[in-house]
Amino acid sequence: MDEAALTKLIAAIADGSVAPDDAVQQLRRLPFADTGDALVDHHRSLRQGMPEVIYGPGKTPEQCVSIVQELLGYSTEPVLVTRTSPEQLSALIEINAATPPVIAGGCVLFQAPEFNQPQPNVLVMTAGTSDIPVADEAVITLAATGIDAVRLHDVGVAGLHRLLAHLDTVTSADAIIVIAGMEGALASVIGGLTSCPVVAVPTSVGYGSGLEGVTALLAMHASCASGISVVGIDNGFGAAVAITRALRQVKTS
Repeated sequence: MDEAALTKLIAAIADGSVAPDDAVQQLRRLPFADTGDALVDHHRSLRQGMPEVIYGPGKTPEQCVSIVQELLGYSTEPVLVTRTSPEQLSALIEINAATPPVIAGGCVLFQAPEFNQPQPNVLVMTAGTSDIPVADEAVITLAATGIDAVRLHDVGVAGLHRLLAHLDTVTSADAIIVIAGMEGALASVIGGLTSCPVVAVPTSVGYGSGLEGVTALLAMHASCASGISVVGIDNGFGAAVAITRALRQVKTS
């Protein structure tokens, strides 16, 4: 939508010929910006409640910088780049942004928002220390939506007493992301201890029969704890977005 069309729409809202709800429906599909190699979706947050996120793999550092600059130049909303390479990261931190970016889990977050108030109690937990990089991706994605997650690491079923020492933390959570490799058993345990939404993330951590996360993925899908949601292997980003969608629906209902 160009400036003239937008001005016309605003005037129509003002004189009552277009209802505000009808105008929102029009704006939900527009606009996007053509940066040459990418069509940057500026209205994704209007449709989905979260701005477009830039997936690093497969892009050159220059393409990443171009997309970030387009998003930063358009609004003050958070801009998140995930799975960056060292070369991409070096290029991104040179961007002249209003505030320094947050860097964690291979992700770069520009224009990090203030944390929501009241703050939902979201728990991100890992079965082992080796799963922490996936947790980092989940936590920074949650931060991009204004959620300051609580973290709990290395509480897998190989030493279940470690988890039981934090049982109050688990049962008081509003939502939980469970990250586990090997056989992925922690997700079933947590699903059996709490009534809140649980999103399970299988990781590629494990020995040969772990099949780079496939064993954990299938085990989580076959969990005997009802109602667990499962995302793809190592997909901390997807788990965080699933949680924010669920919490948003609860808040608006």
